[in-house]
Amino acid sequence: MSLAPDIAEILARARADIRMGVPVVLASAEGAACMLAAETLDAQRLADIRALGGQPVLVITARRAETLKARAYDGDLARVILPPDATMPWVLGVADPADDLKTPMKGPLISERDGPADLHRLALQLAKSARLLPAAILLPLTDGAGFALNNGLTLIDTTQAAAQFSDTSRLHPVVSARLPLEVSEAGRLHIFRPEDGGEEHYAIEIGQPSRDKPVLARLHSACFTGDLMGSLKCDCGPQLRGALAQMGAEGAGVLLYLNQEGRGIGLANKMRAYSLQDQGFDTVEANHRLGFEDDERDFRIGAHILALMGFKAVRLLTNNPGKIAMMQQNGIDVVERVPLKVGENTHNRAYLATKAKKSGHLL
Repeated sequence: MSLAPDIAEILARARADIRMGVPVVLASAEGAACMLAAETLDAQRLADIRALGGQPVLVITARRAETLKARAYDGDLARVILPPDATMPWVLGVADPADDLKTPMKGPLISERDGPADLHRLALQLAKSARLLPAAILLPLTDGAGFALNNGLTLIDTTQAAAQFSDTSRLHPVVSARLPLEVSEAGRLHIFRPEDGGEEHYAIEIGQPSRDKPVLARLHSACFTGDLMGSLKCDCGPQLRGALAQMGAEGAGVLLYLNQEGRGIGLANKMRAYSLQDQGFDTVEANHRLGFEDDERDFRIGAHILALMGFKAVRLLTNNPGKIAMMQQNGIDVVERVPLKVGENTHNRAYLATKAKKSGHLL
């Protein structure tokens, strides 16, 4: 019997640590490293890292490296050697593209090319899962376990963590209750909580849809700006209301409200992307400059919730073929794609065109 946290709980603790600027220790059979998220790093901890000796690196994704013309020898990431005179503005300038157009020359950036990159890869995954910029300072350690113990830091086994990141956290139903809605008084809200301490996800059930035939369904990613504030920069709000209205008109349906803001990068990074769009970059280019992929969402979550609710087949309200493929791969049969083309306006016309051209949306 042990009361020690398992790997999911350790990673949840680590996410909280790096969001506060507290280091964590990553360890594998090949070595160990002290990690700090670039976004929450401060001058004192940068000085403390330097005082330990050794050669720290600033790890960034290949997407960000491409923007900075840095060599990504590891394919998916670049290990940029931290110059001896690197300051906090330099670190943030490499990690955050906000001032790229003002100060485009950040180099020369010299990348490491020898040795394994498993610790660095995990560091980026951890930063992304904490909804931070995907950039981190790593300093090699000779005794990771001892360093973590002596400094009271969270120690992460990279093999266990990699397996944890590759799977979707198991979801558990928490509670459901009747929720009369404008579109239907026969509404019910279900709450699902992941085991990894992440954000909860919701299912809004309209009427009493049969589990024996395809249900009208939508996977809707949270959009604070569009759903709540009526933003004209996207079509999320109209899609949410349009999907609920159609379910209300048919008398049955289920809308999954997944807390994956900004295509899975979080609201703060989404606002960073909006700021880059104001500089002239489209939505995909903005994500890439930040170091993210076009879409960081995990639609397996939707499939798992539908299965937990007893649904096996859906008529999916979507313009995104990626959602259809992910449902099919995870045991939910998509018998029909129901188009949902609403909400186009002068402010989001270019955004929708980019989604169609670069992300394959059927608009």
